[in-house]
Amino acid sequence: MRKTTGTLFALLTLVTLLLQGCYSFSGASIPPHLNTVAVPLFDDTSQAGIAEYREYITRSLVNKIESQSTLSIEADPTRADSVLKGAIVAYSDEPSQLGSVTERAVTNRITIVLQAEFNDQVKNTTLFSQTFVGFADYQVGSYTKQQEAIRNAYNMALDDLFNRMISNW
Repeated sequence: MRKTTGTLFALLTLVTLLLQGCYSFSGASIPPHLNTVAVPLFDDTSQAGIAEYREYITRSLVNKIESQSTLSIEADPTRADSVLKGAIVAYSDEPSQLGSVTERAVTNRITIVLQAEFNDQVKNTTLFSQTFVGFADYQVGSYTKQQEAIRNAYNMALDDLFNRMISNW
């Protein structure tokens, strides 16, 4: 039993060390000369009438940057080392599963597409310009579940965007 426990402990320690070497939440992949980032309010070019989510997306991303990276938020884009501009470019709420008897939608899928551009203002370069997609299903007829699916879809896209900001892969 002791040999198994010791072996398990050694294996877990090794895995932990390997994972720490592969990825860091400290923002180690952000260029070292970038200390601040401005995140202007996201635009809504989706023509879906969901402009109220612009603030939610921007605030969520700012909170994630502040809590999980080494970057500080700068309110004035002209004074920031970097700027992350974004827009909601597509939004859909479509049937994803039909009922076998009624052939009506049982679940719908929310799909959100964000476009983001991350610019290094110190070296005057674009670090990336990319789209990020998030999606989530919900049971038709439940407004609460629909709103939850919208938040989940946005969070999926925002997680991908944030991970792209702080990593090289």
